Formats: sequence, structure tokens, C-alpha cells
Amino acid sequence: MKVLMFGWEYPPHIYGGLATANFGITEGLHAQRDVDITLCLPHPFGDEDQSYCRIVVMNRVPIVWRDVDYGFVEQRLGGLMTPDYYYRLRDHIYADFGHMNVNELGAMEFAGGYPANLHEEINNYSIIAGVVARTEDFDIIHAHDWLTYLAGIAAKELTGKPLVVHVHATSFDRGTEDQIDSRVYDIEKRGMMAADKVIAVSDLTRNIVINKYGIDPEKVVTVHNAVDFSGRENVKVERGVRDKVVTFLGRITFQKGPEYFIEAAAKVLKRTKGVRFVMAGSGDMMNRCIRHVAKLGISD
Repeated sequence: MKVLMFGWEYPPHIYGGLATANFGITEGLHAQRDVDITLCLPHPFGDEDQSYCRIVVMNRVPIVWRDVDYGFVEQRLGGLMTPDYYYRLRDHIYADFGHMNVNELGAMEFAGGYPANLHEEINNYSIIAGVVARTEDFDIIHAHDWLTYLAGIAAKELTGKPLVVHVHATSFDRGTEDQIDSRVYDIEKRGMMAADKVIAVSDLTRNIVINKYGIDPEKVVTVHNAVDFSGRENVKVERGVRDKVVTFLGRITFQKGPEYFIEAAAKVLKRTKGVRFVMAGSGDMMNRCIRHVAKLGISD
């Protein structure tokens, strides 16, 4: 099976959880031995591990035809893409995008990460996705989170190939219901509605997809994230304390539920001693969590 996958970030350049998730999924699919993955990224740097997938550099894909010679193309591509592939892509431009802001190669630049004009970059990414989809040979489209759903929809509409959207998180995981960004919610719903299959990372997420977005339960499946235990066999850890240790390890953001961890710690510590709760990470809720811990009197 050949998969055309749309991602937004990939190790070693990690801006959030999607980079790690994308890497793990490509590694897992590659291990099946009969899956070839072409991964599209808006702004790769050239040092990404391509052992499990072939990366398409979306900010080098032409959407406007340019009469440029081989040497100039090779220089401007900077080793991120071959000139021959550039010319193949140029032959599959499917509409007049001359009004768009493009460079000498007829390609669009991306900031990388999550810039202030993120919604503009997401729309631009979907335009480029159409050129790639018309150029590549693949069986199925796999899009990750709302950032790439419009790209997945564009690829499906232009090729008729089935679309799978992978829901790592929803708007309801990133904030309370009265904080929902309607633009993000609309993109999420459009992607889920257009998809032939929706993958949720938990049963909780699956229920949100069904109940909050109105998606047919028949096409929503749960596939839990995996854990790689390799390399742990010879690890020896000196604990340094006799207490039992309970750890929160990750981004200290609303999506990860750090306040639940703190509340649970307070309940346990009221009933028993000899337990130490450790939070390791960073995020926009760090100071709020420190104040919460202090208020509960468990900061020691």
C-alpha cells in the first residue's frame, strides 16, 4: 500500500506532540513491510530521518509555472528536492495561482512551526497538496489533525482516493467549551465529514468526535498511541528516595490535564504518606499550576 501522508512537523524539529506522533506512526507503518509512505511537510530542514518515509518539501513545490533552467533550480532547491522531481511537480499544476505570493521557483514559503498567520499557511498548504496529489502514485490519503485536514480534502477531491483523518486532539481538548475557536472547529468538522475513516487516539476522543462533531460512529475507530520500550533493558536508575514516586511528564498545558494530576495528588496525600508527586515539563500553565500546588499546601 502507498500512503500520501500530510503532516505539519517531524523530528528533530519538534514544536508540539504531532512531530513525535508522526514519527512513531511512520515507523510503525514501515514495520508492516508492505507500506510505502510519502510524507508532506510545510518546512522541513533536510536533517529529518527518512528511514521510514520519503519527505516532500512543500515550500519547494511549484504552484505557478516558472521557466527556470536546471542549474538555477538545483541551486535554489538546496538539496532538499531533486530538480527532476521539481519539473514533475510543475507539470501537475492544476489551476491558475498567479495571484499568490510565490518565489522564483513558483513555490510558497512557510515559516515552520505555528506562526501568527497559521490559518493562511494552512490554506496555502492545501493548495500545494493538490499539486503533490496529482503527481504522486498512492492508494490512500492520511491527514493528521486540523492543520492538514484541508490538504487531505484537496487531495481527495482532485484524485478521488480515500481519506483517513487522524484525530490526535480536538478543540474540546485544547480549552473549555466557551473557548472553542470556531475557525478550527469548522476545519475539524469538514475534515471528519469528508473522511472515509476517522482515527481517534482514545475512546474519549472517539466519543467527542461522534457527539460534538456529529460524525457517523460507523466510520470512527480508536487506535491508541503506542509505547516503544526498546532500549530500557539495561537502564539502571538510582531513585534517591524511599517514597513511591508518581510522575507527570509532558507539556504543562490544558490539553494534558495537569490540574487533574495536582488534585489527585492532594487527595492521595491527605490519606497517606511516603508518596512523592513530580511534575516534569513546561507550558503555558506552569505558573498557574505552581500557584495551585501552593494553594493546596502540597508544594513540599
